[in-house]
Amino acid sequence: MKKFLIAALIIVLLTPIGLLASGSAWGEWGTDEIKSMVGYVPSGMKHFSDTIKAIFPGYSIPGFDKNFLQSSIGYIFSAVVGIAIIALVFFILSKIMGKSEEKNE
Repeated sequence: MKKFLIAALIIVLLTPIGLLASGSAWGEWGTDEIKSMVGYVPSGMKHFSDTIKAIFPGYSIPGFDKNFLQSSIGYIFSAVVGIAIIALVFFILSKIMGKSEEKNE
């Protein structure tokens, strides 16, 4: 567990490196970028693009993106929230799956 936490901390602290790159990250394209790359927008992407919204669009905290330092804090906060959500999902799944395994024994 200690190695996992150290690795997660390093990843979180390195997330602002994304601010130095131009363009968008691979796989994080919007519908307009997809259309320009492949010539059309897949129907599922078109349908869900209006339904599913990002918690922190652009990895930033609204009103807190005036300079590199503020943007870096937004990236780090987004990483922490993302890791927390993933950890929570896995924790819940482990509890649910652990209960079903206990019943089978």
